[in-house]
Amino acid sequence: MHRGCFTLASPLPLRLPVRPTPVRPQVSQRIEFSKDDLEPLIATAMTTLSSKIVNIHKRKMAEISVKAVTSVADWERRDVNFDLIKVEGKAGGKMEDTELIRGILLEKDWSHPQMPKDVEDARICILTCPFEPPKPKTKHQLNITSPEQYKALQAAESAYFTEMVAKVKDSGANVVMCQWGFDDEANHLLLQNKLPAVRWVGGVELELLAIATGGRIIPRFSEITPEKLGRAGRVRELAFGTTKDRMLVIEECANSKSVTVFIRGGNRMIIDEAKRSLHDAMCVARNLIRDNRIVYGGGAAEIACSLAVSAAADSVAGMEQYALRAFADALEDVPMALAENSGLSPISTLSDVKARQLKESNPFLGIDCMCSGTNDMREQKVFETLIGKQQQLLLATQLVKMILKIDDIISPAEFM
Repeated sequence: MHRGCFTLASPLPLRLPVRPTPVRPQVSQRIEFSKDDLEPLIATAMTTLSSKIVNIHKRKMAEISVKAVTSVADWERRDVNFDLIKVEGKAGGKMEDTELIRGILLEKDWSHPQMPKDVEDARICILTCPFEPPKPKTKHQLNITSPEQYKALQAAESAYFTEMVAKVKDSGANVVMCQWGFDDEANHLLLQNKLPAVRWVGGVELELLAIATGGRIIPRFSEITPEKLGRAGRVRELAFGTTKDRMLVIEECANSKSVTVFIRGGNRMIIDEAKRSLHDAMCVARNLIRDNRIVYGGGAAEIACSLAVSAAADSVAGMEQYALRAFADALEDVPMALAENSGLSPISTLSDVKARQLKESNPFLGIDCMCSGTNDMREQKVFETLIGKQQQLLLATQLVKMILKIDDIISPAEFM
């Protein structure tokens, strides 16, 4: 053996310290609710409305949104058809006058002012054919040279009107909804026969009315039968103060799933903003019916996901590790923006919450934007649906991927 050198008979195995994989708690939780217990849904909708213009009356608006969704929900399939929910607004009232109508609201009035304002046990005839004599499809010219010819023409026209009204009356209908208009003679005949009528009803309203009342849309007078009539418990007219504005409410429909949210407000801008806010709340309630898992707000879910992605990046080699770390950093921008918008120090606030989440293994700690004294979002009852959070992150990721695929741009300066 040379001086200063030595050998080992059997080399010892090299052992590196292994970092234990942390067991991370579940970020999402399930909330239990039923048809009789809707309070969890209302609490979630109130969270959605907290930052909207209707936050002063968020409790009432949340209840209206949840009741509208649960009224049309299919609990067996766990799905909601938004086509059965109609949102209408009328300027000139207070926001707290907003109400949920279990039926259809038409922004129309009766065709004659002397028609009854309230009809009980309504049997509705839904027509897409006009109250007028048939028109020839070819070009024609009619010359009237004597009073007798004019009277004969008037009698023929009256006979058409009388026959049309008689067919509606014989079917047992006591309310007429027509897509087209009709002249004064037809309107007078309808009044004489005690048939309240509404004209110029839109196609969308007719379809919704047919769904709600269980009636059929009738294209010709010859096809009117009692089986095609829609049923409703009550049709009444709403009047607004001293103005001439009138609206019709069709309540207690045969298919009671159709509902209408009637929004009141001081001006059109308030009403439009309330419509958007209530739509967001209804989407949240719909998502919870589909999947009752929730994540907590205040950036708590984003911080927990950022920590999990950073930990997962340690086990990935190559360029993918940098992509994972960049994704984790991007997730932290949400709580940092919350802290900055709340007047807090973004970096220090975020680092404190991250440290507490790691130390306490509590993924429900977020940014205390309201300075309530606790960072636990469960105590503040700030949460949102898991489906909504997944879609947010998915769409943001897809947008970044689409931008990264762009390899060239067109600058407006090149064409100047």
